[in-house]
Amino acid sequence: MSATNLTVEQFYTRHAIELGLQLVAGAAGLKRIIREPTVNRPGLALAGFKRYFAPKRVQVVGNVETAYLRSLDTEVQRGRVDELFKHHIPCMVLCRDLKPGRLFIEAAERHDVPLFTTGLITMKFISRATLALENLFAPRGQLHGCMVDIQGIGVVIQGVSGIGKSEAVLGLLERGHSLVADDVVLLRLEDGLDVMGTSKDIGRNLMEVRGIGIIDVAAMFGVGAIRHEKSINLLITLQHWDDSAEVDRLGLEQATTELLGQQIPRMTIPVRPGRDLANLIEIAALQTKLKLSGYNAAESFTARLAAKMAKPL
Repeated sequence: MSATNLTVEQFYTRHAIELGLQLVAGAAGLKRIIREPTVNRPGLALAGFKRYFAPKRVQVVGNVETAYLRSLDTEVQRGRVDELFKHHIPCMVLCRDLKPGRLFIEAAERHDVPLFTTGLITMKFISRATLALENLFAPRGQLHGCMVDIQGIGVVIQGVSGIGKSEAVLGLLERGHSLVADDVVLLRLEDGLDVMGTSKDIGRNLMEVRGIGIIDVAAMFGVGAIRHEKSINLLITLQHWDDSAEVDRLGLEQATTELLGQQIPRMTIPVRPGRDLANLIEIAALQTKLKLSGYNAAESFTARLAAKMAKPL
């Protein structure tokens, strides 16, 4: 889902339970688009000041707004509420189990604007709804490969069909690491910084192993062998040995691949009979963990070599 086509219906169906949402009017407008990943309290708009009103956002009304409306004459209330619903807002949410009243229900039905109630206090609803919207608006993509969590390092393993990705993952699971996704990794950019990887719901906990078939990882290795979601810290490409002539032997140059606008470290591991791929991938992940902590073995070796060469004979 992109940030340009999130409907009120999608927001409602995905987060109705956690946000305590109840639809009370305006069901005909559930296809309205939410265009900004945040919420707005329309207090100033109800008071008549609409210069900086944000109509593209979910509108939230609490005790303050309803108390102000009750202080007005009935006809003025009707005019202010109707004017608010005319602004093509995506939807309206009344917090604290506030009763919408006839004016809100009539305006919602007249302008086909979904009207919801929730038992959450206003600030708690705003906090939860903002997080939910940011998640729904986050850039997304997908990547072919298997993903595992190796001591806190999210590793995506790629390579041509039959090169040994599944065998390597099984070896890592036997070592106590966790499966995130098999075959296809779903990507999501979190907070504009971390690229998160997860699995499709239909294939969660499952792996396809050639010659064996579908296995249930949680049933076979325990629930600790499954990780629902993990940030991606390393991409590993398994490549046939004869095709790997240009592989960096010292590791001085850190190759990267762009995912959702972020540069992710990438390594290529040559494959030939006899190489323990699970062990090599584990070492690559631990090497990345050291680099993230500030230590780079290749740079340390180069510095030692330079110091040795600088000494007089």
